[in-house]
Parts: sequence; structure tokens; C-alpha cells
Amino acid sequence: MIIKTQSKIKDFKGGLYLVSTPLGNLDDITLRAIKILKKSDYILCEDTRVSTNLLNRYEIKSKLISYHKFNEKKNLSKIIDYLKSGKIISIISDAGTPTVSDPGAVLINACIKEDINVCPIPGPSAVTAALSISGFSDKFLFYGFFPEKKMELSNELKKLSELNYSIVFFVSLKKINKIIPEIKKNFSGRKIVFCREITKFYEEFIRKDVDELENFNKELKGECTVVISEKKNSKIFSQKLSESDKLFINKMINKISTKEITEIINVYKNISKKEIYSYCLKLKNEI
Repeated sequence: MIIKTQSKIKDFKGGLYLVSTPLGNLDDITLRAIKILKKSDYILCEDTRVSTNLLNRYEIKSKLISYHKFNEKKNLSKIIDYLKSGKIISIISDAGTPTVSDPGAVLINACIKEDINVCPIPGPSAVTAALSISGFSDKFLFYGFFPEKKMELSNELKKLSELNYSIVFFVSLKKINKIIPEIKKNFSGRKIVFCREITKFYEEFIRKDVDELENFNKELKGECTVVISEKKNSKIFSQKLSESDKLFINKMINKISTKEITEIINVYKNISKKEIYSYCLKLKNEI
């Protein structure tokens, strides 16, 4: 039996394609991404100089249109006209998945309004790459870039600190020292990992306890993806040993270890291990 690839079964049709591109290492691009970029009539890109390096590597000759936050509304009408005429247009960012803290939302909403096909071409993402190596909970909230103003920054971090999720965000390394005091104030007791130059030659993952954070003493360039661990909930013990609990301990005290008794009761009852253990020791001293 001959199994046809999906691309042969269904060819690319006109519309807008959101194509994920490598974070740094140019080998991190999918075969499907290369195919759609080669088939595109136009490629929208943040910085044509950055994108040209990738496109030249894979001999992609499609026409480029500069598309960034300062001109996305200006070019909107022209791009929508191209799409209505059946053109294939791809949008890429300088690195990673388009529209994630990058331009594109304005165009996507215009396409939705005009009933124009919008299709994601999945691939590299700094968010999931950083989370995957963090060792933190996979239940996470992605914020993007934080506000510039100190009061707004403080308020946002305070709200986020109350959520029991891993927190992922981007920060310019030039501004990293301004945000560290606010992180220490709001996320005490948690862990943090700074991911810089992901997939590049100088890739670095800096792991710290939030309470031990200090300002970086050297000037770093570029952007950093940061992950803060989930909130550690302190278990609140509201119950005391009941008479039935004490009866159970009396029966088992000479049959199993104090540690085992403590574990058994703690699993089913909201009683601290310390209280259970203390009662066991007291009982043993009386026997």
C-alpha cells in the first residue's frame, strides 16, 4: 500500500499562513514551513534583513513585504486585496511563532471578518521551549512583555503571583535589572529560570531561587524568555487526632513502624505528620 503525504493529498490554497521560523538555529524549521514559504506569492516579515538569511539558506525566492508594528495598519488594505484575489501569503516573525508578542493580530482579525482562510504552520516557540526545560508545572500562563511603568508592572506581577501556575514572559535583557526587585517582592519562595540565546551558540539557562536573585552585573543583549515556577501551597491542617485515630494507632503501634502509621493517617486525614508522630512516640514511651 502506498501512503501519500498530506501535502500531496491537499495542496496549499489561497489564504494567510502563519509560519513559525527558527529561534536561532536555522536547522529548526519544518519541511512544511519550507514548502509553504516557497509557494507563497508574498512573505510578510518584520525585518527583511533578518528573514533573508533564512530564506537564502533554503533557496526561497518569494517576494518580501516589510510588515511590523509601525506599518501593519498602513499595509492592511493592500494585503487583504491580495488575499481576496486568491494569493498565498505567509507571515513570519524574526524568530519563533508569528503574532506571539509580535505583529499580526490586526491582519488576522481582518481576514476573519472577510472570511479569508487563515492557517497556522506550527514550529519553534520560545514559550514552549523555555517551559519544557524549566522542570516546572506544565499548567502555565504566558504574559508576553510587561508594562514599562513601574506602578503598572508592580500591579501586574502582584496579580500573577496569586495564580498557581507557571508564569512565562519575555523581557529585554537591557531592562532585566529593573524587573528583578519586583519579582523578588512578589514571587518569594518560588524558582525561576532565565533562558537566553535559545538554540544559538551561546545558549544559556540560568536557574535560581527567586529569593536569591541578584542584578546581572554585565550588560546582556537581546531578549530573554523567563519562567517562574508554580505557587507552592502550604497544606493547612485543620483536624486533630480523633479517638478512632488513637485506637488505630494503639492497635498498630507494635505491628508497623511509626513512620508507616504516620503516612497512613496523613493520606486520609487532614492531620499534620508532626502531630501523628508525636502521639506515636508518646504512646511508645508509656508502653
